[in-house]
Amino acid sequence: MLDVSHVTKRYGKLTACDDLSFHLDRGSVTVLLGPNGAGKSTLMKSMIGFLRYDGSITVGGLPNKTPAARRLLGYIPEMPSLYPNLTVSEHMEFLARAYRLTDYKPRAEALLARFELQDQRKKFGDELSKGMQQKLNICLGLLPEPQVLLLDEPMIGLDPHAIKQLKELMEQMRGEGRTLLVSTHIIDSVDMLWDRTLILQDGQLRANLTRAELAQDGRTLEQLFFDVTEGIGRDAMAHDGTPDAGEG
Repeated sequence: MLDVSHVTKRYGKLTACDDLSFHLDRGSVTVLLGPNGAGKSTLMKSMIGFLRYDGSITVGGLPNKTPAARRLLGYIPEMPSLYPNLTVSEHMEFLARAYRLTDYKPRAEALLARFELQDQRKKFGDELSKGMQQKLNICLGLLPEPQVLLLDEPMIGLDPHAIKQLKELMEQMRGEGRTLLVSTHIIDSVDMLWDRTLILQDGQLRANLTRAELAQDGRTLEQLFFDVTEGIGRDAMAHDGTPDAGEG
């Protein structure tokens, strides 16, 4: 559903993403892991079309920066970007108009209720607490019902109820055949959700494994992360994250 092919992004002499290639299946949850500065946010912003890059990114076979692809692609950024002079309800209406959504109000109300924002409808963006801003941020990302959803550190600042609701929605979206990519550094927050993991370090893809492949390997996701990022066993991993042919 989403294909990244030989994507490289440089900032001057710094290579933030170095020749990255991978495929995300329809109806799957992929967790993107990596230490700070690994290139996760740069990759996410490239996929959503915010940055220029070398290489190719397609959504459903369509170049990611085309209007048709943008209608399939959703994004929940790490830091909410709310308008201080719009209320919660006006934010939802603004996004619905931008996406030309019709009959969106029942879904908007359901999302606000699910994330306990129904009594915050008339509050302006800058009146909300950080946790409430993140909840609204998530509601805005979910409102258009994207086929592919990119989530950048979505659980930071959320209370336990909101985390539970978000996880349930992610499982529901996967069951509906949607594709999700979750970037995080809190491994245990997604440990039971993921189907595939991508691990970045220094802008390079160090691991690309399914849950079944990791189970055969006998390691937990946390163990894999530290083994890869701290150098243990890195020589036994090919560039795409699969075992090297010389390892049998």
